[in-house]
Amino acid sequence: MTKLPLNDTLLRRFALAAFAGLLLGLAGCNTVSGFGQDMSAAGHSISNAAAK
Repeated sequence: MTKLPLNDTLLRRFALAAFAGLLLGLAGCNTVSGFGQDMSAAGHSISNAAAK
């Protein structure tokens, strides 16, 4: 088996950074989605109040 030109520490740091970025990206998507749902609910409430 051939050894990679990168040392193990650098490879592990890169993998950890990629994994952390993936988790933050997923968390950000959920946050934006939740914010959109909240704004939609607020808009419906305002529309319903204006219609009365």
